[in-house]
Amino acid sequence: MLSAVPGPIGVFDSGFGGLTILRDIRRRLPQYDYLFLGDNARAPYGTRSFDVVYRFTLQAVRYLFDCGCQLVILACNTASAKALRTIQQCDLPEIDPARRVLGVIRPTVEILPEFTRNGHIGIVGTPGTVASRSYDIEIGKMHPSMTVTSHACPMWVPLVENREASSPGARYFVERDLGRLLDADPQIDTLILGCTHYPLLIDTIQVAIPSGVRVLSQGSIVADSLADYLRRHPDMASRCTEGASVQYLTTESADRFSSLASLFMDTPVEARQIEL
Repeated sequence: MLSAVPGPIGVFDSGFGGLTILRDIRRRLPQYDYLFLGDNARAPYGTRSFDVVYRFTLQAVRYLFDCGCQLVILACNTASAKALRTIQQCDLPEIDPARRVLGVIRPTVEILPEFTRNGHIGIVGTPGTVASRSYDIEIGKMHPSMTVTSHACPMWVPLVENREASSPGARYFVERDLGRLLDADPQIDTLILGCTHYPLLIDTIQVAIPSGVRVLSQGSIVADSLADYLRRHPDMASRCTEGASVQYLTTESADRFSSLASLFMDTPVEARQIEL
């Protein structure tokens, strides 16, 4: 079993998108220390198989545990969809039953009744997240009366990471994909952004949808859910250090990561390169 010495809260993503989750978590819970790990060298995860995503995610979780993290947030919809349940059920009991790994899908699904008026939910995400049907399954379990329609948007992440979020190309693909989603169910009144990159397209998204559709971005939702979790589990809260610090790790070039991460965090970022 690993050491129970308190450590930072770990935040993992396959690339950059999870930084939008970290940004909102830090705003909500600024007192804690955080360690962010982006597996940029092997991104994107969205088109990879379940087995590969699970293997890569477990490697990252183990690395963060070895760095002293008692709690790890999978700030990645693909990792949450394809790896979280197996890690929770099969790996944690063997690694350390006292540690926790949490995802971003369940908190988003839990609050849907607060937003939808007619129960028609639209989801946009990477091909991997949509193919996993994780949102469909989770919504079906929690809110069986809701109607769910999903649409994969493979171009949205490359547009964001190539700094094209405000370009005519971004507007074309966002309008096209949202048009197809709304053609499939014109009654959609709540749209889940099922990828942590998508908040950087929010202005373009808002223009492309009817005014009555509410858009759910996961950062503030996950931040509120984590705050509630730590309130309900003071034993875990006591195992998370409070120094108001943040460190960034990447499996790719530290300089490239730092440059693009600053776009997501709205502040200068300095990262360190590691190997998984």
